[in-house]
Amino acid sequence: MRATARAVFDAAVARAHPSGCLPAHLPPMPATGQLILLAAGKAAGSMTALAEAHYLDGGVPPERLLGHAVARHGYETATRHVPMVAAGHPVPDQGSIDSAARALDLASSATADDLVLVLLSGGGSANWVAPAGALTLAEKQAVNKALLRSGAPIGEMNIVRKRLSRIKGGRLALAAAPARLLTLAISDVPNDEPTAIASGPTVPDPTTMAQARAIVARYGLDLPAAAKALLEDDTSETPKPGHPAFARSEFRIIARPTEAIAAAHAVAAAGGYEVHDLGADLEGEARDVAARHAELAVSLQRAGKRAAILSGGELTVTLRGQGRGGPNQEYALALAIALAGAPGIVGLSGDTDGTDGGGGEASDPAGAVIDATTLARAVALGLDPARSLAENDSTGFFEPLGDLLRTGPTLTNVNDCRVILIEP
Repeated sequence: MRATARAVFDAAVARAHPSGCLPAHLPPMPATGQLILLAAGKAAGSMTALAEAHYLDGGVPPERLLGHAVARHGYETATRHVPMVAAGHPVPDQGSIDSAARALDLASSATADDLVLVLLSGGGSANWVAPAGALTLAEKQAVNKALLRSGAPIGEMNIVRKRLSRIKGGRLALAAAPARLLTLAISDVPNDEPTAIASGPTVPDPTTMAQARAIVARYGLDLPAAAKALLEDDTSETPKPGHPAFARSEFRIIARPTEAIAAAHAVAAAGGYEVHDLGADLEGEARDVAARHAELAVSLQRAGKRAAILSGGELTVTLRGQGRGGPNQEYALALAIALAGAPGIVGLSGDTDGTDGGGGEASDPAGAVIDATTLARAVALGLDPARSLAENDSTGFFEPLGDLLRTGPTLTNVNDCRVILIEP
């Protein structure tokens, strides 16, 4: 069952990889002028390598192809022509600053004859950082840390981030005008909302300054003075729908969480499981969602079902302790506790990008796997599941058990994939 659960997860990841979805969407070269390729996010390396090979192998002279690509540390890919660098995630670093500055410079150099091709994926918010006003990198890092610790959904985090940036919330499109602008994106957000993918640098932003202020107040965020000043200044507002900068702009999503979950569904169904698809856009506190899923699994088992419960989306963790982990590992730990060693049930929860929380290293686990033996093996090793959950120490719990899900960087990202297999 554990092997089957992994195969179901792997099918979701494979469906989202750029090699299967990007080439068909790459546009022809502009009749005159240059193609300026800008890429950011966890899939930036694989997307850039595929795109530059498409054009260079198609006979495009290298001098007509400019660009810059940035991905999370450890997610870089070897490229032939377009420079590829690494930057911090989830907390930005100097590489994030330098990459955003280079992207803005290249976009600003574009003319009406040029095509700016933006390749976006999850992680782009941290990889492209251009602090507005007097905000420094250290202060921007402090803002990101405060948002991550708050338990706020990613959409709310991005509403705040956009007001503190010179590239997010449609501002890259402002820089690229009057060039033609095409954005090809891999979605890692609920409902595939373009304004939320990498904080929407190339699309108009319908959210408001008032919303950002309300989010800061709701979570009691203690922000640096420079960030507070920007949020109090209405001139920091983002460009809205109808702005002329978007007149020659197009946005396409080329891979979606729903498609990844559909691929997982097919593998589970082929294995003889009755699939209960809970959707690709789940949100909520990881431990609470796990408790509900455990109840469903037990009820299906009692009904004599051989079933698979699948879900996607992005769960959150409100940090209460000082442990290591991420939402997928915390979900798995809470699921194990709720199932209390029930036989015949296996659960796997992983982030399709290959890393789940942790210290921001490419070697961080993608998630974890649990089964009927998890709690008994943990107790035999002197581990206390409830204490580990209270301390948000899911990595510390699963690591000695050998039950961490380790995939390495997958070079794509369509959020999480959770699999529960049930035998009657």
